Amino acid sequence: MTALLSCHDLTRRFGGLTAVDRVTLDFAVGEVHAVIGTNGAGKSTLVNMLSGEMPASSGRIVLGGQDITAWPQPRRARAGIGRSYQRTTLFPEFTVLENCRLSAQAAHARPWALWESATGCATSGRIAAGALAAAGLASVAGQAAGSLSHGGKRQLEIAMCLATEPRVLLLDEPLAGMGSEETERMLALLASLKTGHAILLVEHDMDAVFRIADRITVMVNGEVIASDAPQAIRANPQVQVAYLGDHG
Repeated sequence: MTALLSCHDLTRRFGGLTAVDRVTLDFAVGEVHAVIGTNGAGKSTLVNMLSGEMPASSGRIVLGGQDITAWPQPRRARAGIGRSYQRTTLFPEFTVLENCRLSAQAAHARPWALWESATGCATSGRIAAGALAAAGLASVAGQAAGSLSHGGKRQLEIAMCLATEPRVLLLDEPLAGMGSEETERMLALLASLKTGHAILLVEHDMDAVFRIADRITVMVNGEVIASDAPQAIRANPQVQVAYLGDHG
């Protein structure tokens, strides 16, 4: 597959500590690319650099053939990089639709329309409704976001990300804290989204990772020790010793 997003020798240092060490990876449309590793392996730092929330110490990031290494986070978001976070970042008192519409308005700002009510913006309303439908939340659009289940809130976060109309989805532990039924819904959602997006998935649920991922990259102490199809990762002795343990 042709990479939509890629990084080349990407490195991040904090003083004498190298959190991410010369990582080179590709992320393609139609593929869920999972990045796994123990706490402190450098996964979140990698995501933060790709999204633009943290500058790289060295290396390059390329989106659609264009070098975006120096681009700030807002410009990357407008260019099609969306992300979700480990902790929910919702407005609990707003409705599900209003949360999603805010994301759509951020991506399609209309500062000249001072006289227009936010609810009257047809473009953001249409995009928000489409994002909720894609995330399976259309039936609860009028419900307060704070009243959703934990899994529903995670789905809403992805819907809010979709409302920015991204080409790349950087998803940081979207399955954290979910029960089995909620996990199944989320995996079905990710499977449906990969047809139109390049997806980077950071996740600790190994059973889910091996079910949904097309490619798995394993990080240890900031370095990539393996990047391959799930079957090859499962059989990799170095990975078994470093991370998978009984999953080997």
